[in-house]
Amino acid sequence: MTLKYLPGVATLKLATARCTGCGMCVKVCPRAVFVIKEGKAVVTDADLCMECGACAMNCAPEAVTVTKGVGCAQAVIKGFLRGTEPDCGCGDDTSCC
Repeated sequence: MTLKYLPGVATLKLATARCTGCGMCVKVCPRAVFVIKEGKAVVTDADLCMECGACAMNCAPEAVTVTKGVGCAQAVIKGFLRGTEPDCGCGDDTSCC
């Protein structure tokens, strides 16, 4: 089973033009979100991102940005660990997710 989060909510962004293809994002990502294709990083599936921030912290050209531990990804992780539904604290307002 591949653990995924809510679709389309990860804060992960990749500026391909800034990428040097060093592969650090591939090496440090615990969820295999990145691969190197044609000398540049490519996001395989942003919904796999758990927003840990390892990629952004290790990207020298600052081609990768992600806001660590925010939004619904954190809520899904907590829900998974607790055995409950995700709860990001926004009540009935799902616009934050």
